[in-house]
This record gives sequence, C-alpha cells and structure tokens, in this order.
Amino acid sequence: KDMSKYEPLWEYIQKCGKPQLTMTFDEIGEIAGVPLDHSFLKYKKELLPYGYEVGKISMKAQTVLFVQKKPE
Repeated sequence: KDMSKYEPLWEYIQKCGKPQLTMTFDEIGEIAGVPLDHSFLKYKKELLPYGYEVGKISMKAQTVLFVQKKPE
C-alpha cells in the first residue's frame, strides 16, 4: 500500500484524539507537507481507519472539520 501524501495529517488528527477538530486549509497543508487541493476529497476516506471522518469543509472559512467516529 502506497503511503498517502496526507498520512502525516491523518496521524496528527489521530494523536490529537479530540471528538472534533477544526483546522484551516493552511494548517492542513503545513502538517501534511503538501498544500490542500481538490484531490483531498479523493483521499478523505483514508482517514476512516484512523477513527475519524471528514465532516464539513467550508470553502468560505477555509476550514475542515474532522469528527471522531463513534465505535460501532
């Protein structure tokens, strides 16, 4: 399995361990080491195994909400 370019971001979110986490596009780019772009939408399902999912993406506020998944 190829490592995702967003792997550092997923790990960061998992380590935070918060129920919800809002980050700006810039913060995400900084942590991931790659700028946030449209391909992010393709990659967002990779976050699921880390126990989180991508909630609301606000283009206006330039933020992404990450939400901890409830254990099944």
